[in-house]
Amino acid sequence: MADNKIAVTVDSVVFCKTNDQFKVLLIQRKNEPFKDQWALPGGFVDEGEDLETAAKRELKEETGVVVRSMEQVQAFGNPGRDPRGHTISIAFLTRIFCEEDLSPSDDARDARWVALEDLPGMELAFDHDEIINVAQQFL
Repeated sequence: MADNKIAVTVDSVVFCKTNDQFKVLLIQRKNEPFKDQWALPGGFVDEGEDLETAAKRELKEETGVVVRSMEQVQAFGNPGRDPRGHTISIAFLTRIFCEEDLSPSDDARDARWVALEDLPGMELAFDHDEIINVAQQFL
């Protein structure tokens, strides 16, 4: 079988609800591509790593948030979604009840909770606006 060089990543959509308002957890990217832009926490799956395990690991590394379970939402595989090459992202969703303290590290310069109503004016990295829109259907 030929090496088709398709990378697999995971993205985590974490929703919380406070004061009857839903918020989503975003990180500010520390590195290119999309340096300094806001994005969902996520990253590349390690060889031999389970997808949900990878999503939990990346979420913890980039935000400090630890969750017990996540729900797989959908795969996103538009060949142009990542300027580094053809990358398929598996999106995971989790809901938590409060705004947990965030401790950005690893590939994240910053992390914050953003109200869903504030998203339309933000330019998110990759196709993360589309991922969030799909995940909102599960709220």
